[in-house]
Amino acid sequence: MWVTSFIEIVFSLGLFINALLFVPQTIKIYKTKNVAELSLLTFAGFNIIQLFTLLHGYLHRDYILMGGYVLSLITCGAVTCFIIFYRSK
Repeated sequence: MWVTSFIEIVFSLGLFINALLFVPQTIKIYKTKNVAELSLLTFAGFNIIQLFTLLHGYLHRDYILMGGYVLSLITCGAVTCFIIFYRSK
């Protein structure tokens, strides 16, 4: 049915867009080297949620969900790593 296909497409795009939303923050941190206004707790929490969503996708063999959350974990993880790196300096 076309509704199911439409929902799958929008869901897939949403997962990809979710991962892309962390990219501007990563670029800004890279350019400014400033993480003072960012919460490590928040981004670490995002990473934990993303990890368990990825594992949920694995358990249910939902490869679209897994792919989206791998990308999200990478991009959000970059922000988290920058926060840790620049705060330790």
